[in-house]
Amino acid sequence: MIKKLNKENMGTSNLGWLESRFHFSFAQYYNPQNINFGCLRVLNDDIIHPDSGFDTHPHENMEIVTYITQGELTHKDSMGNEEILTRGEVQYLSAGDGIFHSEHNLNITKDLKLLQIWILPPKKGLPRLYGSHRFKKEERENKLLNIVSSQNGEAPIKLYQDVNFYVSELDASKELRYEINPNRQIYFVQIEGSSTVNEIVLENGDACEISEENLLKINAIENSHFLFIEMEKR
Repeated sequence: MIKKLNKENMGTSNLGWLESRFHFSFAQYYNPQNINFGCLRVLNDDIIHPDSGFDTHPHENMEIVTYITQGELTHKDSMGNEEILTRGEVQYLSAGDGIFHSEHNLNITKDLKLLQIWILPPKKGLPRLYGSHRFKKEERENKLLNIVSSQNGEAPIKLYQDVNFYVSELDASKELRYEINPNRQIYFVQIEGSSTVNEIVLENGDACEISEENLLKINAIENSHFLFIEMEKR
C-alpha cells in the first residue's frame, strides 16, 4: 500500500527568515491524525534565508538528522562541536539527556535548504551522540547510498533507533529497486525533480508512506533527488 502525500496539503510556516513545510504536526501546525509515521516524528523541509538561523536551543531524548540540499549550514553545540556543512552532507545527534545547539546560514546572499528529521529513540536517557559525514556526490549518483543506520548497521552514521536512511540523485529515465523486508515500512521524500514510486508520480516536495509492499521501484521522470527512511512497521 502506498499513500501519496501532496506537498500542497502539508503544513507550512513563513517567519520571514525561515520558510518551512511540515510533513508531520510541528510548531503551529497541528493535525491529530498526522503526528508520526512509525518512529519518524518530524520531517521539516526548511529554507533558511541569508544571515539568519536557529539560535542556541535545547533538545532531549530525540535523534535528529539534518540533510543539506543547498547552501551552507554552520553548527555549534554544547559539546564543543563547530563546523560548516554543504549539499549532500549530513549532521546528526542523539540528544539523550540534553544538548544545546545552534544552526545558522551565515551567507549574506544565498539561501540554505535542508531536511530536518527527528527520530524517536528506542528509549530515553541514552548516551549523547553527535557527528557529521561529508558524503560525495558520486556516492549517490544513480545508486542508493545508505547514509544512516542503526548501531548494528553499515552506514557511516549510526543512530540508536532501528532505521535506515537512503539518498540518491538519479538521472532521468533510470531506475532503482529496493527490497522491503517483512514488517518494515518506508517514508519517501521527493527532494528535487520527479519520479514514479511503484508507478505513483511524485513531484518535488511530495512524499509517500509505503507499507505492505515487498519491493520499491523508483523511476526518474527527470533528474531526481530523493531520500527515504526504512523502519520497523508500527
